[in-house]
Amino acid sequence: MTDVAVEESATRREPATCLKVTQVLTRIGDKWAVLIIVMLRDRGYRFNELKRGIDGISQRMLTLTLRNMERDGLVTRTVTPSIPPRVDYELTEIGRSLAGPVQILGDWAFENLRGIAASQAAYDAREDAGR
Repeated sequence: MTDVAVEESATRREPATCLKVTQVLTRIGDKWAVLIIVMLRDRGYRFNELKRGIDGISQRMLTLTLRNMERDGLVTRTVTPSIPPRVDYELTEIGRSLAGPVQILGDWAFENLRGIAASQAAYDAREDAGR
């Protein structure tokens, strides 16, 4: 094993590194962030287009999520001076690299919806029978 591989392996196990990874996974695993990534996968969108395209998201939550994603380097925000101002968002290179894994997770979820629902129903029935 090379020195770099040994160092990287040790670093991955350190609590501080695990905490950072957990923070990143929490951010990108957020349901709103996932939906934004899916929408922005093919092209950039204006703020209001994103809001209309993501059912149930409030303006405040969209703003906060986009701000956090911009801070993390997942999206870029471009303001075009006009009346009203035009604000566009698009995935950065890092954001585009995340779009593939998000798509794979989404595909997995769709493929397994019925099985998960059946398991939940069976579990709930067992729990209800035990009460």
